[in-house]
This record gives sequence, structure tokens and C-alpha cells, in this order.
Amino acid sequence: MSSFEFATVGDNCIDRFMPPIGVSLVGGNAVNVAVQLSQIGLKTGYFGAVGPDEDGRRLLACFKDNSLSIDHVHILPGITAYTNIDVDEAGERTLAFEEFGVCRGYRPNDFDLQTLLQMRHVHIGWLDDGGALRRTLSASGVSVSQDISVNTDAHHLGIEGLDIAFASAGEDLDQAEQVLNNLLSRGPRLAVVTCGSRGSMASDGTCIRRTGIKPVKVVDTTGAGDSFIAGFIAGFSTGQDLQSCLELGRDTAAEACCHVGGFPQPALPL
Repeated sequence: MSSFEFATVGDNCIDRFMPPIGVSLVGGNAVNVAVQLSQIGLKTGYFGAVGPDEDGRRLLACFKDNSLSIDHVHILPGITAYTNIDVDEAGERTLAFEEFGVCRGYRPNDFDLQTLLQMRHVHIGWLDDGGALRRTLSASGVSVSQDISVNTDAHHLGIEGLDIAFASAGEDLDQAEQVLNNLLSRGPRLAVVTCGSRGSMASDGTCIRRTGIKPVKVVDTTGAGDSFIAGFIAGFSTGQDLQSCLELGRDTAAEACCHVGGFPQPALPL
């Protein structure tokens, strides 16, 4: 048996915050969700790939520091992924450039898959596998979620079989509700949509629940959506109702907005 019950699979990167911030931090949807789940108190493993370079070693050390298992992290020839991020005075960030590095083409091997099949819940981040892992886990009865907002290639955006489909929408709540209903029509058990400063909403097809944001002094919104996902998963996995799951996601995201990066960690100068 594995020493953890939750897993995230997919992207990692070094987030490079451009001047005037001028620091770099560990990030990526799958990593941010994994760390936040661990900080909530859920034993979590991370499945992905890093390069045999300084950034890769930094990621591995960060995983250890945040109590994530590194037994299923592949070290592959090439470079570790990185993202250049511009941040404005309000704390809003813009992705200026993304290099997926060895995350591109990464696939869990047979050993990884056998472990994933034992999980209580698996969250998939950016993973360019055409939905293969999602379908395999779902067919075996594993609870699975995915953030479809982090994949831009339509080939990887199938959501059939997901227990939870996460997406982000604009601040037009009517449009966000349309996104919610569209997701549900494609088969997931739950659909969850974040709406920026307007909060979030979720539905199981019979009812819609909504919550606003928790006001905080925003330092940086990087990783806020990932933190929301972790909070929601934590509530979902412990049997909480939709409203409670949304509120736990809201509070986890608010905390993430109070510091630079997706979770507290040492920053290195660029």
C-alpha cells in the first residue's frame, strides 16, 4: 500500500516573476494543488517529470520540504519547465512565456499507474496525453478531477468520466453559469467554475451553489485557482456538501493571495 491517499499528476515549473518583483518560485497547477492538499493535512503524492538540472533539483527539494512523495517523479533528459510571469500593481498576473520542458510528453509508467489506481482521489493538471490517464482511472473507479483551464489544446480537453471538472470563467455570472451547464452536459459528476472577483459556483446537475470571495489584501493571485481546487477537493473527499466545498475552496484561495506564489516557500532572485 502507498503511504499517501491523494495524488496529483502533471505540470510543474519554476515561476519566474519578472521585475520589479524579480524572484523565482516553484509552481504549476499539479504541484500547487498537491502542496495545498498536503498543507490541509491530506497525505499526498506528486507524479510528474523534472530535468537533471538545477531547477529540477530545486523542485525535488521543495517536494520533500512540503511532505510530498518523490517516488513517482521522473528525471528525464531535457530542461525543467519554467514560466515567466508579469505582475501588475493590483497583484494580477499575466503569463508572459511558458516552456513546458520535460513535462511535455511525460506519462506515468506502469509502476506509477498501479499506485494511482489505489488513490482516494487523483487530480490531473496540465498533461498532454489526450485524456488517456483520465479514462484509465475513471474506468477503474478512481475518483478523478481535472482543471481544464490549464490545457489550451482541445485534444486534451475531454472531461467524460471526471468526478469533478474545474474551469475558470470571466466575471459575467450568466456566462459562468453557461460554462457550468456545458461542463455538466459532457458527463462529470460535478462542475465547478471560478469567476475571479465574483467568487465561484458549483453544480451536481440538480442544484447550483455559489459563494463570493473572502476579502484579503491581495499580494499575488498566482496559484489562487489551484489553491481553490485543493480546498474544494478536501471538502469533497470528506463528504462535505457543495456549499461547504465552495467555502473551503474560497478560504484556501484567499490565503494563497496573501503571498507571492502558489504556496509559502523561499524565493530566489532571478
